[in-house]
Amino acid sequence: MARQETEIKVGGMSCQHCVKSIERALGQLAGVDRVRVDLAQGKVFVVYQAEGVSVETIKNAIAKQGYDVE
Repeated sequence: MARQETEIKVGGMSCQHCVKSIERALGQLAGVDRVRVDLAQGKVFVVYQAEGVSVETIKNAIAKQGYDVE
């Protein structure tokens, strides 16, 4: 499987609860290997299996947690 990495700009994150919320939501998606949230930059970095999950699905999972995805 081809591993890919994407960087997603996310608005509305302000604390460690935000980090855990996004990590938990993305960690439940099949195909997501690693998640790193950078509060200072307002970005989420995701390593995933392209055959298992799409960037759109990842963005939707973040948006469902109440954050603005760009």
